[in-house]
Amino acid sequence: MEQLGFGFRTPRKPRKKKRGRPRKPGAGVPHLPRSVHARYPLHVTFRVRRHVWQLRSRRCYSRIQEAFLRLLGRFETRIAHFSVQHDHIHLLVETQDRRELARAMQGFAISAAKRLNKMMGRRGAVFADRYHSRPLRTPTEVRAALVYVLNNFRKHARYGTPAPDALDPFSSAFAFGGWRAPPPPPTDPHPTAAPATWLLATGWRRGGGPIARDEVPG
Repeated sequence: MEQLGFGFRTPRKPRKKKRGRPRKPGAGVPHLPRSVHARYPLHVTFRVRRHVWQLRSRRCYSRIQEAFLRLLGRFETRIAHFSVQHDHIHLLVETQDRRELARAMQGFAISAAKRLNKMMGRRGAVFADRYHSRPLRTPTEVRAALVYVLNNFRKHARYGTPAPDALDPFSSAFAFGGWRAPPPPPTDPHPTAAPATWLLATGWRRGGGPIARDEVPG
């Protein structure tokens, strides 16, 4: 018992270390509160598990498109741009708050997983981890993210060397209006929403002007 006023104290027992929930093997995204602000678009990345077929095929891509289309106009969240890579998906997203973002991303992930699992004849998880999100706060950041998302296919050797004027068919590149040499507008419905934030609608141009089709992400 601790004695007060007599100049001595009994030794205290060492405190036991608190054990948190063990992390799953391969988990790379920490469980921290996401930074969300209505003024700032977000760069969101989803990664799929190793058993999932490569996503840059028409059969996989069409199912991901369907999941995007189901999200349009819901949860006060807009997917303005995207690209589908071999084993991951990049999105540029606008939202009002953290809860709406979580609902929208969960809705997309569930919808895409159901469709991909049905195609592959499998069950279970499709996405490898929590999605990663990063707020974009300046015109330079947003422009760099646009180049990264829309021209990401130019970084990957497995896709071959694209022609200088080529646009990624597994992305929203054909619906993007900020190219130096704009393509004809798409005739089919596109699973994206027009950006509403100043940064993603027009402000990004202050970070370097229109984007060249052959501009390679940094």
